[in-house]
Amino acid sequence: MPRTKCFKEEEVLKKAMELFWKKGYHATSIQDLVDFLGINRASLYDTFGGKKVLFEKAFALYRDTNTHLTRQFLAKEANTKEGFLKLFTIAVQQIIEDKDNKGCFVVNTTTEMLPLDKSLKKTLSANKATFEDIFYQYLQKGEQEGQIKKGKNLKAIAQMLFTVYNGLKVVGKTQQKEEALMPAVHAALSVLD
Repeated sequence: MPRTKCFKEEEVLKKAMELFWKKGYHATSIQDLVDFLGINRASLYDTFGGKKVLFEKAFALYRDTNTHLTRQFLAKEANTKEGFLKLFTIAVQQIIEDKDNKGCFVVNTTTEMLPLDKSLKKTLSANKATFEDIFYQYLQKGEQEGQIKKGKNLKAIAQMLFTVYNGLKVVGKTQQKEEALMPAVHAALSVLD
């Protein structure tokens, strides 16, 4: 008789995301996963196919969630510069409130797994392109509504804002103070004046 699963896959995936985010891929053992997720080894392999597949699914959940939340957030912000300022301010607050000092799962994975994991490089490049496009479209909307002067290189600005946003997550691992992080945000956003 087959065993019945006593867990919800989505909940396990969220917990796996938290563990991989906190410890990284290489530092997370199968035993860590079994202990933290509260499922047995056989269930882990039967349901998720092992550590690598579980990591990939957890990482996809993180990226999909962040993409959706960022799009949703910016769609509600009528003023482009204020919208970016709020987005970056929230990022700084998350850094300050992050007791585990996890940073950004995408940034952490990039520095841990590249250049060796070639398949992940495509995923990370696609993530970068997605966020730069979200920022670019938001900048275009601001330009169309007269909030940003015409003639600025909006693609380059979107790339720069993505870089600064991710840079905050890195610097935030050593500097968890608003006064250490917000000046760079204000300097970056000054290109929209």
